[in-house]
Amino acid sequence: MRIDAHQHFWKFDPVRDSWIDATMSTIQRDFFPADLKPLLDAQGIEGCVIVQSDQSEAENVFQLKNSEGHDFVKGVVGWVDLQADDVEDQLVHYKAFPKMKGFRHVLQGEPQRDYMLNAAFMRGVGELKKFGYTYDILIYQDQLAYAEKFVKAFPDQPFVLDHMAKPSIRTGDLSQWKKGIQALAAHDNVWCKVSGMVTEADWKRWKPGDFVPYLDTVTEAFGTHRLMFGSDWPVCLVAAAYAEVYDLVRNYFSSFSAKEQDAIFGINATKFYNL
Repeated sequence: MRIDAHQHFWKFDPVRDSWIDATMSTIQRDFFPADLKPLLDAQGIEGCVIVQSDQSEAENVFQLKNSEGHDFVKGVVGWVDLQADDVEDQLVHYKAFPKMKGFRHVLQGEPQRDYMLNAAFMRGVGELKKFGYTYDILIYQDQLAYAEKFVKAFPDQPFVLDHMAKPSIRTGDLSQWKKGIQALAAHDNVWCKVSGMVTEADWKRWKPGDFVPYLDTVTEAFGTHRLMFGSDWPVCLVAAAYAEVYDLVRNYFSSFSAKEQDAIFGINATKFYNL
């Protein structure tokens, strides 16, 4: 089964979704399952994983509703307040929803760059494993060193790095990012989504070759058994169509074995998220 391991749905709210600014006018509208399904079908992708884009309980309700109404939506990565005193009760609540697979916090947006190392946050993350939940790490490359300390503290917790930690593809500078990726990948409980690349490149003038050094790095660091394809649709639309995003990854891995390609485009996501 082919899986898109990272996409979003939203009913656009200009106040709540203020991160979608005027430069991203292409995505200043609603995106629902009916919009995505034809795009998946065109690429032979049979399922997807919704990832939260708003940090609220209402977001979980909204995305679970989307998942339950559409069989092709195989899982949801939601949000809970991991620092709350009742975090365990929240996690118990979500076990009633089989498609809730894990959680994420928008660490990339925190002014405190080592936010994930806060004692209360780590206490909450420490509760995930007992409930069988995964954790998506959403960071910028300047947070990679903190993330390495973070995952080291939870060797049995399944983590996946979103968007390859958003390297500076626009500038082509990958030296520090590469070191951080290699350190993070040394922990075998950490996986990586091959996603979010086009939005870190020059939106108007990117070329497929721009991404090769970054794809080389994550493939060498994580191996094909810990990589999973994600479109980051509809965010990707600011720089590329869904088919273009898919083709970038498909073409790069086209010379790999069929077994490795099957892993990256479905088996790994199915295993990681228990789809």
